[in-house]
Amino acid sequence: MGDVLLALSIPVLVFGGGIYAACDCWWRRRHPAPPSPYTHRAARLAEQDMLLLAEEIVDDAYADLGPLYDAPPAPCPAGPPTGLSSRSAATPGRAPSRPAAARRR
Repeated sequence: MGDVLLALSIPVLVFGGGIYAACDCWWRRRHPAPPSPYTHRAARLAEQDMLLLAEEIVDDAYADLGPLYDAPPAPCPAGPPTGLSSRSAATPGRAPSRPAAARRR
């Protein structure tokens, strides 16, 4: 009798598993799960939130440090440097060098 019960338990388990799968499928169709937080839309929304936060940080930093950049530069009391802008000025004690084309000959 033990072998008969063991032989009949296998089809009962398979039939019960099929009924469970059918009921589970029906339940999931009637009661869908909420959308996953890892969808593309959720990623876009998170990106927009991050951009808004970054904009707030930059705006706050500009509000705090903006006057440092908006101030006009202080004029130099000595005026522009004279030695750097003049190409014809010779070094003291030396004559100006000749152009490259004249040196080759």
